[in-house]
Amino acid sequence: MKTNTPSRVAEKRSDSTASPQPLVSCQNVTRQYTRGKKSVLRQRKATQTVTALDDVSLAIDRGEFVGIAGPSGSGKSTLLHLVAGLDTPTRGLLSIDGTDVTTLSAKQRTRLRLETIGIIFQHFYLLSALSARANVAIPLVERGWSKRKRRERATTLLTTVGLDDRITHKPSELSGGEQQRVAIARALATEPDLLIADEPTGELDTATGGSILDLFEELSTDHAVIMASHDERALARTDRVIRLQDGKLIADA
Repeated sequence: MKTNTPSRVAEKRSDSTASPQPLVSCQNVTRQYTRGKKSVLRQRKATQTVTALDDVSLAIDRGEFVGIAGPSGSGKSTLLHLVAGLDTPTRGLLSIDGTDVTTLSAKQRTRLRLETIGIIFQHFYLLSALSARANVAIPLVERGWSKRKRRERATTLLTTVGLDDRITHKPSELSGGEQQRVAIARALATEPDLLIADEPTGELDTATGGSILDLFEELSTDHAVIMASHDERALARTDRVIRLQDGKLIADA
């Protein structure tokens, strides 16, 4: 287990290639959704505004492994979606590597994700008909890499995550932990600065989940890693934990 002391985190930051500005910056970010429901008596739709994230401010640097915690409905998924560029705030400023995400079109946000962000889901979303190597290489097709370079990059990444002997295996031939490692390698394919993981150990046994957390610790030396989790044992492995409740940030330590 990590000892999350300020000096250790500061040492990680000084050893990383951190720029003067944080990689992720949220300033007074609020996300509201409007829901409609039909009134039986009036036979019309009434609208209700739901605040999923309420005036949240935080900063995350390269070289940090950050946990996001909170009960269901606390705003964890909303925060991850915003930071991943999958959604935009209703109010406030959100920047990724100095780029104001709120000013970008959907197409520009897609490009930002492709170049800067790797996303790791609880469900692996691997294509069953493809080998581990072919799954890892998928993001590189969008980048226009040649087949030879895609194969070389995917092979290198699978070796990095300890799957050099599973390169040609299909997902059905891999264990849950091995599939998650393939998903991590795929997220790393485009050399992102930021890795976002949503409950990455939720479907893994304790030992396998621990090995995935070991890998995240290693990756956080050169990347920022943000991990949402309900598991306090997993959160204890991070450098700091951002805790949300009812859409509000209640702790960051």
